[in-house]
Amino acid sequence: MTAASLPVYSGTQIRESEKPLVDAGEGPALMRRAAYGLASCVLGLLRSAGGSYGARVVGLIGSGNNGGDGLYALAELRSRGVDARAVLVADRAHPQALEEFLRAGGRVITEVPGDTTVLIDAILGTGARDAFTLPDVPGLIASARTSTVVACDIPSGVHADTGRCPGDALAAQHTVTFGAAKLGLLLGQGGLLSGEIHTVEIGLADQLPAPAAWELTGPELSAPRPRPGDHKYTRGILQVVAGSAQFPGAAELTVGAAITSGVGMVRLQAELSVSSSVLQSWPEAVTSQGRAEKALEGATAAAIGPGLGRDRSRQVEAETILRATVDAQMPCVLDATGLELLRGDLLSAGDLGAALILTPHLGEARRIADALQDEELQGLFAGEPDTLEAARALAQALGATVLLKGPSTVVAGPDGTAPLIVRSATPGLATAGTGDVLTGIIGALLATAGSTQNLDFSGIAAEGARLHAAAAQRLDPHGRGHFGASALIGALRE
Repeated sequence: MTAASLPVYSGTQIRESEKPLVDAGEGPALMRRAAYGLASCVLGLLRSAGGSYGARVVGLIGSGNNGGDGLYALAELRSRGVDARAVLVADRAHPQALEEFLRAGGRVITEVPGDTTVLIDAILGTGARDAFTLPDVPGLIASARTSTVVACDIPSGVHADTGRCPGDALAAQHTVTFGAAKLGLLLGQGGLLSGEIHTVEIGLADQLPAPAAWELTGPELSAPRPRPGDHKYTRGILQVVAGSAQFPGAAELTVGAAITSGVGMVRLQAELSVSSSVLQSWPEAVTSQGRAEKALEGATAAAIGPGLGRDRSRQVEAETILRATVDAQMPCVLDATGLELLRGDLLSAGDLGAALILTPHLGEARRIADALQDEELQGLFAGEPDTLEAARALAQALGATVLLKGPSTVVAGPDGTAPLIVRSATPGLATAGTGDVLTGIIGALLATAGSTQNLDFSGIAAEGARLHAAAAQRLDPHGRGHFGASALIGALRE
């Protein structure tokens, strides 16, 4: 696993890891460590906002251990001079934690003041399963809009295993999670509601099993860099099959992203009108309209699909090249219209190979599942899916690497190993053409990777998604979304 990755666990795994310690009488110590970590994070936020003097922290306190964590944290904040108060949203609270909070001078109130600086959501924890309804507390909704919301372990109402949120939830700017990062903080609605995630070690490290997934994080980005002795052929040759008279821009975006991502040569297989258009922006591209059977000669990877359109001859050409990559186990990224080429024996064989990376969004993945006529797989993609399990199942059904695009992108290989998660938090990527840019980036990474033996294709795909998200973040740090896909290519150079 890359150095810039963190293990992620389901909420079920975390609770099972806690159980032996709780049974041994260490539950109170775990709670104290969690509360201290929560309080420390809140103090850090207050310092960043100008200090704790005059700041008011209010905790929404549930009846269980999550509420206990919140009360102990409020007591700790009181000992640091913070005006910390509690709203009890149930008819009971963790008795020892409540006693300590009151002993520290804490006040129980019945509404959230309008001048609240930090609002702590400590209502429900990782064991919650049912739809959640926000408590009818005066001032809560208004304060949630104006204060900094910090979730205790997980935003109330979010399923810790899947990120599903069937009811209400408070969107947090920060989540302080205990023991390890949970899947529900990264996937589904949970990935949109959890804000910045802070992990607090509480003593579970020796109890944790193998992670359910890995999150790619941190500033390290492995865009290819040439070696002093390289020339254009040793830096990789990417064969692009993209664009049509209807969608010439797709080819331009894919080619431009690949060139900017550092590959030695990009060749484009397209009709003359598309090639001419692409060459105006990218004169270094090599274009051809030759026989499809010869298109892959000398190439080290292929990128197929963006903007192919509905022309039958164009689709036959692309399918011929796709079949050649599968037969040769040549690294290939397949996107957009190219995903519709998975039909007949290509779809049903179940052994396309990890070197083929599919990059569907949720709708495209559903259509593939429907075409496979696999009821279990179709069920995984129904409604608000568990994207981790759905991507894993689709990858195994096809025998290929699947990159399921979304606010949190999931990459699963056919071997069943723990998937990778890239949490982009870049809503501006939800615009036409950004997927074409991602195809070019992944294609370049594949072309420059060298021998296909022992390559981590899931890792390459996830790194491409991370480069893609990092470019969007540099371009649009505040998430306003005021950019088009072509602007991403310039951001890739940085």
